Amino acid sequence: MIGAGVGGLTAAARLAALGHRVTVFEAAGTVGGKLGRYDRDGHVFDTGPSLLTLPQLFTDLDLDLVPLDPVVRHVFADGVTLDSSSSHPEFLARIAAALGPSAADDWDRLWRRAARIWDASWRSVLQRPVDTPLALAGLAWRLGDLAAIAPGLTLRGLGRRYLRDPRLRTLLDRYATYTGADPRRAPAALAAIPYAELNFGGWYVRGGLRAIADALLERCRSLGVHVELGAPVRAVTVTGGRATGVVLASGAAVACDAVVSNVDALTLYRDLLPTPGRLAGLAARSLAGFVLLLGVRGATPELAHHTVFFPRDYDAEFDAVFGGRPPADPTVFVTRADDPAVAPPGHESWFVLVNAPRHGRAPSAVDWERPGLADAYRDRVLDVLAARGLDVRSRLTFAETRTPAWLAAETLSPGGAIYGTAGGLLRPPNRGPVPGLFLVGGSTHPGGGLPMVTLSAAIVADRIGPA
Repeated sequence: MIGAGVGGLTAAARLAALGHRVTVFEAAGTVGGKLGRYDRDGHVFDTGPSLLTLPQLFTDLDLDLVPLDPVVRHVFADGVTLDSSSSHPEFLARIAAALGPSAADDWDRLWRRAARIWDASWRSVLQRPVDTPLALAGLAWRLGDLAAIAPGLTLRGLGRRYLRDPRLRTLLDRYATYTGADPRRAPAALAAIPYAELNFGGWYVRGGLRAIADALLERCRSLGVHVELGAPVRAVTVTGGRATGVVLASGAAVACDAVVSNVDALTLYRDLLPTPGRLAGLAARSLAGFVLLLGVRGATPELAHHTVFFPRDYDAEFDAVFGGRPPADPTVFVTRADDPAVAPPGHESWFVLVNAPRHGRAPSAVDWERPGLADAYRDRVLDVLAARGLDVRSRLTFAETRTPAWLAAETLSPGGAIYGTAGGLLRPPNRGPVPGLFLVGGSTHPGGGLPMVTLSAAIVADRIGPA
């Protein structure tokens, strides 16, 4: 196993439970991958995912789950606030109160369509391998499923078809960013994401979501999985056209019957295979993220656990991000857990995220290591928050930045892409280009986010089968 992210650890535990002897090689000094944790002066931050959905996929872990209401607080550019709820009737009531009864009726219509998309996706895509786009097209779709998913329709197009209020369209558009995609180009099938989030609820893990990685590591060890930290893999060994082991950076060669890779698919195809595969030129299309870790004095009752502040021109943000420019007026996503375990008394720990171009020197990227850029953009994000009614600058005890360059270096994610280099719906398959090689994690099918990488691990374990 290459990599001890959530996908890798989940796959390791599943394979060990099937009777396999499993060794995981992790380059970093800790497990979890992007599910990171940072401590400073009594403040604790999740530096990766901040929301758990589809909790039914994690019932075998000992987690202290806290339901969130609202799941997300949306603050629109005109000052209107809308709290989402995992109770559909309650959310409709909140929409009616904030945006009017006709907006609630529109969302109800969209919700019924999203439910059909979710059912079709869950049944036919999310739990099974999809090795090629042709394989996806060749699935035994029910006619009703095809009508619901509407191949060729974008998420933006779906919103325009159902939602008259531009604020609800903006709310729907944001879910494309959950896959690192642009809503103007992302498929309408991504409407399954808000349905899953709101139908099954959004959850916080008390003490921080990093507890998921700790619980997975404990489960792996109880099953006899051997985890080697500080052990980067330099190459995948291919003998007779089949993956037969790995070579560590130390030069040690390790033979095995199957190799499961939890590194980004682009890195695997380009750097670890003896002959770069056809996906070595995989475009890094996924957006990245610019993060502030803020120590804040006092309480901020106007914040929910998750609060998103939208700009006036959402399209301008996507034009900038995918055009290689930090957005001047970005959407700002603030996570502030009401949990005494993550902040000193009388203080709060804020994780602030904005969509950002990936790190690099290509025309669609930004050199985030350019001197002064991170600090200047930190100040810009704080100014944007202040302009939207949340001026925290005088209450800061510290403000640290995490740029896409930092994420690329810490997690080996090319360009610092949050959800893997291939943003959107179709991703590299779970079966590698040579027999005996398999892929798990957010850069492969069925996608990024904690539930999806867990499903990728289940797909791979099922494919490998019992020892």
